[in-house]
Order: sequence, then C-alpha cells, then structure tokens
Amino acid sequence: MADPPVCCSTCATCLLCPYSCQWITAKKEKRKGLRTTKYDCSWFLFLLCVFLFTLVWLYFSIIILNDFHNFNEFIFRQKKLWLDWSLVLLIATAVLISYSSVLLVLALCLQLCGQPLKLHWVHKILLILTALVVAAAFTGLGIKWAEEWKSARISLQATGPFLHIGAVGGMTLLAWPLASFIYRTCNTGLKVILLLVYCAVMIALYLAPLGITSPCIMEKNQLPPKPALIGHRGAPMLAPENTLMSLHKAVDCNVQVFETDVMVSADGVPFLMHDEELTRTTNVQAVFPERAALNSTAFNWTDLQQLDAGSWFLERQPFPTVHSLSPGDRKEAAKQRIPSLEQALEAAKQSNISIMFDLRPENHSDYQNFVNVTLGVILQSGIPLQQVLWLPDGFREDVKQQAPGVQHIYGRKRLENEKEPVLHINLPYQDMSSEEIRQYRQDNISVNLYVVNQPWLFSVLWCSGVSSVTTNACQVLKEMKHPIWLLPSSTYLMIWIVADCVSFLIIIWAFFLMK
Repeated sequence: MADPPVCCSTCATCLLCPYSCQWITAKKEKRKGLRTTKYDCSWFLFLLCVFLFTLVWLYFSIIILNDFHNFNEFIFRQKKLWLDWSLVLLIATAVLISYSSVLLVLALCLQLCGQPLKLHWVHKILLILTALVVAAAFTGLGIKWAEEWKSARISLQATGPFLHIGAVGGMTLLAWPLASFIYRTCNTGLKVILLLVYCAVMIALYLAPLGITSPCIMEKNQLPPKPALIGHRGAPMLAPENTLMSLHKAVDCNVQVFETDVMVSADGVPFLMHDEELTRTTNVQAVFPERAALNSTAFNWTDLQQLDAGSWFLERQPFPTVHSLSPGDRKEAAKQRIPSLEQALEAAKQSNISIMFDLRPENHSDYQNFVNVTLGVILQSGIPLQQVLWLPDGFREDVKQQAPGVQHIYGRKRLENEKEPVLHINLPYQDMSSEEIRQYRQDNISVNLYVVNQPWLFSVLWCSGVSSVTTNACQVLKEMKHPIWLLPSSTYLMIWIVADCVSFLIIIWAFFLMK
C-alpha cells in the first residue's frame, strides 16, 4: 500500500481515540507498522451494513407512527399498562442510528487521512448488539404487525422521489473515501471489485426513477377533490374518545361523519364504547373493582352512568396534544360520561353531521337483539336516516327492511357477481392500492380508508382520489389546503436528470482530485 496522505497528529489522535481507543499520533502509528488489514476492512463493511440496516429501521419507525396508537391500546389490553411506546421507539432508534452514524463518519475520515481502521472490540460488540436489536424489531414487526409492510409500500409512493435523490447524494459522497482507498491499495483484484460494485450501485440509482411511481406525480389541474374527514371516535386528540365532547370537537374540525362504536347494556340501552372492557376509558376499577374485568355489555345503564369517562384522558394523555388543552377543555373533559346512542344521535342531528358506527361485540349470543334495539333507537330519534351509516355485517338484510333509508357501508371490496351494487366501502388504508382507488372512483363507489393521521399518508390518498378518510387528527388534516407535494411529470424528469448529471460530475471530480 502506498504511503498515506499527510494528516496532522492532532487530527489523527482525535479520530483514532473514539474509533480505536488509541492515543497515538500518525507518526507513532507509522513507526509501529499498523495498517488496515483485510480483517479490519471486513469490520468496516459490517459497520456500513449495520448503519444501513438501522437507517431502514428508522424509516419504518417513522412510518408506523401513523398506527402506533393502536399498538399502545393493544399493550394496555394485554398488560393493563399505559405508556406512549412511540417515544420509547423513537428514542431507542435515535440512539442506535446516532451511534452507527458517528462510527461510520469516523471511519471515513480515518480513511481519508490514511489512518488505520482498527475498530475497538467494545465497538464490535455494540455493533453486533445493534444489529441483533434491529433484527429482533423487524422480526417482531413481521410477526405481530405484518400489515405495516403494506404501509411501507404506500410510504414509498410518498417518499420515493426524495429517497432516490438522498441515495444518489449519499453514494456520491462515498466517492472520496473510495477513491482514496483505491489509489492507495496495491491489490488490483480488490480495486476492480470495488469499482464494479460502486458503478453497478450508481447505475441502478441513476435508473431507479424508471421504477418509481407516485400518485402525486401529476399536473395540478388533475388533483382530485380533498377527501372528506371522518372523526375516529370523534376527535380523540382533543377530547376523550366516544364522548359528546369528542363529537363536538370533531364538528369544530369540519368533519362530515362522526365514527363511533356501539354496545348494548344489560338492560337494553345502546351506548358508545370501543373496548369490550371498560378499564381503559373509564374509572370502573375504582367504582366496581370486583366487576372491572367483565364485558361492557354486562353492566346496566344505571351502573354505566356512574363511571367517569374523561379523567383517564387527562391522566394517561394518550396523545401529545393533551398538553395543549385549555383549562376550560380540561375541566370539560373531566366531566365526561359514557353517552348513550340516543344522546349521540341527537347531537349529530343538531350538528347536521352523519354518524357511522360498528355494533360490538359481533360474536355475542344476543347480537340479533342488539341489532333490533339499536334500530329502534335510531328510528325513534328522528334523525334523517341518510345521516346514519351502518357498518355491521350481521343481519344486514333485516336492517334494510326495517330502516330502508339507512346508508350501508361495507367492510370489504366489491365482488364480481354482486347482487346489489356496493356504493360505499370502508377499509384499512393498507388494503387499497392507488389503482383500485382510481377504478372505484370512476365507478362512482365511495371509498373511505382508516385510520389516517399523518399528512404524508393523507397526501398520497388525496392524490389517489379517495373519497374520505377516518382520522384521529382531524385538527391537523383540516388545515391542509393541498398535498405536501405535487410534481408534474416533466418537472420530476428534469430533477431526475439534473441530479444524476451533477452526481456523475462530482464522482469524476472526486477521483481526479484524489489522484
């Protein structure tokens, strides 16, 4: 290997200390005959792989934030422990990516200064642990939360053009240390392999936009109308979910539909409640400790009215937005009780918004009676039936006969030989592709997707032409006047060509300069 480029002793010491844990100067190192061996190179490659692996996990972590409230609810139902696990996820991921990033930057600087890449054994152990932790996280995601892989596919439509530019920029910067290594090594075979791999990666990146598709690559005049907003259990970031306060906050967000969940008490009163147990959203453990684990339908309406359905919201703070509530909102939240369906229908009628609900639990032995009781309350409420959106699949034909004006929402895609036309569908956002959304829109089928909280996801679905979205963050999405980004295809083509040409020129310059 040729002599390394001149590097001041102070710089060498500052770089070698954190990377190799050696307080030595460049001259002392040279006298000792230390050089970067193949073993050291293998550890550098491992470091690079760990960094990329962790970077991918960071990307996934940001994506799954849209659905993380569901994970928090799942953990609470299993362990009866409430914690915003998204903070734990982000902090842990930030630590891992920061650690591998610092080591990688040190290694590249050492290479440019001609210093040995003697990674300390402590760093080797920590890198192995980092790789194992990230691998375990990906494995757990695949086993327990497999639908998030579909979320990643959608996110690539939102970030693909920017990831491409970032990847081209990152690989372009690697030209300097790569050129330095190639000019200093005497191993011709290694030179050829590195150059071929680097060239292959760059060519693939230069041509990557050929495979990048996004619904937001379109002309501005082709943008579909903004999707309507449906409040998921109301406005759960601003008020306790499934309460009248939550409904009114959702109305303030200009939602068109209040989405909720209905159960029927032991004495036949339909009420708003999502969980089969009352422990998460009420103080049932304090009022009825011996009955806290019972199904919500085991309580009569008098018992349910004794429960506090708002204080948990202030104590557990399920969303960071709770911190920003005014004193008046806090006082109102603490007074919330479990509302009956009759009260919710009256509030929806007065606010002139629709109400969409699921009737739970579907596997209850008395479910048919639940349907009949719920229909009775709807018909007696006086609300226009077109404002009622019916989600439950059980006994749907009976509902059509007893309340023919109710709008039926189907939780499935249309079938090939559908007896009656399906006009409204309600699905998780992961279950519909952009192509399907466009086709349904052309066929005048209303598509509602849930639960959409992040602006990037809302933007992609907006560009795709979805009719409406169910959201926890109505206060955020209502402020969006247009998607986060919208690019005409000609503009994106120009950005692609310019980025690739600039990258190619910088790489040529880097190799010429290092020579």
